[in-house]
Amino acid sequence: MKGKNVRIRTIGVGVLAVLAVWFIAANTGSVEVRLWIPTVTLPLWLVLTVTLLVGMVIGFFAARRRARQ
Repeated sequence: MKGKNVRIRTIGVGVLAVLAVWFIAANTGSVEVRLWIPTVTLPLWLVLTVTLLVGMVIGFFAARRRARQ
């Protein structure tokens, strides 16, 4: 039963990854981002990619910390 749960989780993560890549690829316009003082113009795909990566790192560390407890 545990193997089936791992397989379902892997498929779920794969589907989410494909949806994230599709969403990022579909949003290619430029946006203004305010970084406290300066305002910079960046491609939206870059902002979304950085946001996704930061979220993944935070999720990794949160899951790791929860596993220790």
